[in-house]
Amino acid sequence: MKMHKIMITVFSLILFCGAQAIKSGSLTRDIIDEIQHDNKLDPDDQLLLNALTNNDIKSITLNHRFISQHNNIFSHTIKTKGITDQESSGRCWLFAVLNTLRPKVIQKYNLNNFEFSQTYLFFWDKLEKANCFLEWIIESANKDLLDRQIDYFLYSPFNDGGYWSYVAELINKYGAVPKEAMPETHNSRNSWPMNDLIARKLREDALILRTMVEEKSPDEELRCVKVDMLKTIYYMMVLNLGEPPKSFVWRYEDVDGKASEPKTYSPLSFYKEVVNVDLKAFVPIMNHPGKEYYKLYTFEYQRNIYETGDPVHINVPIEKMEEWTMKAVLANEPLYFACDIIPDKYKDNGVLSTSIFDYKTLYNVEYELDKGQRIIYRESAGNHAMALIGVDLIDNKPVKWLVEDSHGKDEGHDGYWAMYHDWFCEFVYVVVLPRKYVPANITRILDEKPIIMPPWDPMSWILRNSQ
Repeated sequence: MKMHKIMITVFSLILFCGAQAIKSGSLTRDIIDEIQHDNKLDPDDQLLLNALTNNDIKSITLNHRFISQHNNIFSHTIKTKGITDQESSGRCWLFAVLNTLRPKVIQKYNLNNFEFSQTYLFFWDKLEKANCFLEWIIESANKDLLDRQIDYFLYSPFNDGGYWSYVAELINKYGAVPKEAMPETHNSRNSWPMNDLIARKLREDALILRTMVEEKSPDEELRCVKVDMLKTIYYMMVLNLGEPPKSFVWRYEDVDGKASEPKTYSPLSFYKEVVNVDLKAFVPIMNHPGKEYYKLYTFEYQRNIYETGDPVHINVPIEKMEEWTMKAVLANEPLYFACDIIPDKYKDNGVLSTSIFDYKTLYNVEYELDKGQRIIYRESAGNHAMALIGVDLIDNKPVKWLVEDSHGKDEGHDGYWAMYHDWFCEFVYVVVLPRKYVPANITRILDEKPIIMPPWDPMSWILRNSQ
């Protein structure tokens, strides 16, 4: 019906504008006169002009009726302690996963608070990404520099972005450590200058490796040179982030003030003994209405560790995603989810809802792209990951969700967001669930051969998070 209406409108415009103007394709004086004639401001428009030229758009379009009815009451909340802060870095995906694990450690040891070292896993993620980049450069060295794949590699060789699976693979290989074992540095909190300088070095390395391949250098020589390049990257990272510990002593004090005996751990033994959550036993669920449901998708060149597989996700309808998410949260399972955090958020009250801002009435225009169309036309993309820690149910249906962010207490409502059902449906793309909350016929899809998507497909961008 919508397309039929559009075609009628286009046909009418052709008759009105004239064939010559349409044929030329230029913004002629006649067309400009026509546009201006049809947009003469009436008194109501003049009032809007005065308001918009002197005020912020969001303050004018804010739906005060909706905000006045909003509350921060949730029928079920998972107990957590403390808000983390990734500051000026793109580590949201890393914070979000670790924030789902923190409550388990706090509860297990009866702690006032606990935080993992994000810097420790960030360090290894960066080194692994550098290795992937150099390996992919070697593998594709015979391709033209203007090839789309090479362009993709060179565009962002050392970014902060990531998927849930990145953390699972990193922990499986490197373990984890408490924050005090490898604390934040200025450049872990503000990673962009470090990223730019190391990316500059990696592009220089790419030139060297491509030249070596062109000169028919043997594979053994290429890999030896690559290792020397990684030594330089490692050195630069140590100067920015500190050196990751091979072992450390951890001691804690519980809520009653009782101190534990000091104990020495390796990062792997710490995770196994203190946390012991099998991240491989989780199911990554995504919602992309533009792709076939109940299929497994994977994304080329999106892994962070060369020897592991690229991330996979099962595509399901949003109703199923929300249903399984509700079951897990009601069972006190904090969940990682990925979304487009940019649209329709009200920072002052920490609210996410499509009803907050009334742009339609202000401009008298319709925004009619659906979720799948917004993805394909680059209107929306996954750019942030957070943790789901609560839900507000009325008649056993989710009205809103409690979200723990990782941008400190100044973001949202003291670091939390109230995410309404409508916003969940429109802007949530991924939820990662413990296997027991996903039906067996769905988890079996993980055993199927995935549909391979190129790295520039819009779907790969809705899953990678870096805000």
